[in-house]
Amino acid sequence: MKRKNIAAANWKMNTTVQEGVALMNELCAQDLDKGAQVVVCAPATHLYALSQLSTPEHVAIGGQNIYTKDSGAFTGEISCPMLKSTGATYAVVGHSERRAYFAETDEFLGEKAKAALSHGLTPIFCCGEGLDIRKAGNHVEHVMAQLKASFALLTAEEVAQLVIAYEPIWAIGTGETASPEQAQEMHAAIRNYLKDAYGADTADSISILYGGSVKPANAKEIFGQPDVDGGLVGGASLKADSFSAIVNSF
Repeated sequence: MKRKNIAAANWKMNTTVQEGVALMNELCAQDLDKGAQVVVCAPATHLYALSQLSTPEHVAIGGQNIYTKDSGAFTGEISCPMLKSTGATYAVVGHSERRAYFAETDEFLGEKAKAALSHGLTPIFCCGEGLDIRKAGNHVEHVMAQLKASFALLTAEEVAQLVIAYEPIWAIGTGETASPEQAQEMHAAIRNYLKDAYGADTADSISILYGGSVKPANAKEIFGQPDVDGGLVGGASLKADSFSAIVNSF
């Protein structure tokens, strides 16, 4: 099974609804590679408005966060049924900012991924290491431990439906970028873990994205690595021309 090439935009906490609609319209006016799955992960306030726009078939929308429960007294949280009702088909789970600023644990993120899958949402499941772990040389072991702890809550069939995003935290918003070789090393390690734990078919079908200061200038070289299937793009996704250049880098 051929893995999907995916370019996912993470707008984070940026743009008003009106600005987001304008950005989406500008993006969709570009000549976007139809061989790539494009996912725009916008603030929850924007999603329904974005879903009402005329967009190419290969452009989907996603949420940046979800909660594990379907409903209840959880003020401010967004359930999977709510997210799905906006027209979203993807959900980011476990972004490094959620882990760092909101103390989300590996086990809780496994519950989030399971909830998303139960409602037909595709999780973009994030993992990655900080600079101290990278400098200590323990980055592969750290990321494998994150995945094992979260995926322990999922069945093999559920794991096979994930998209995984590797985020070298030290290369997010810093202007630093993991070299193509560093990205490939971790992506290969993740794929080997999936092969050992879930079989070759699952490992070969899961798209693994790189998320760490992806730009038009480096996307082609990073995406050209054998185990890199695309990117989770932050700052460069806030301009239609730069993100479209990344989409067209496969």
